[in-house]
Amino acid sequence: MKKSGLLNGPINALLSTLGHGHLVMITDCGMPLPESAAVVDLALVRGTPAFAEVLRAVLADLEVEGSVIASEACGTVVEDVVRGEGLSPEFVSHQELKSLLDEARLIIRTGEATSYANVALRCGVTF
Repeated sequence: MKKSGLLNGPINALLSTLGHGHLVMITDCGMPLPESAAVVDLALVRGTPAFAEVLRAVLADLEVEGSVIASEACGTVVEDVVRGEGLSPEFVSHQELKSLLDEARLIIRTGEATSYANVALRCGVTF
């Protein structure tokens, strides 16, 4: 049994295949998801698991060199959560953020029901 960190098998498997520049998206429960991407749906009920919990857990296992959130989230709790995890997000329109879904190697859907609680994470390298 794994001792710590992410316990979700599909997320672990997909994170281990990521390389420099790949994109991971963590989304709220309302984000329209493409059929072509690897999606791990964690949504249980409205609000569970929360966006902040999932972001924190993923960041513990993933080297990130950049992040993107919707400009509509500027000044909201979503921006506070992202910045609170040490990220300095770039801002794009919500429509532009949704277009990044097509290039994501992994999409993790949370149960979050807060508007614009979505982030794109660009993978970095540890060396």
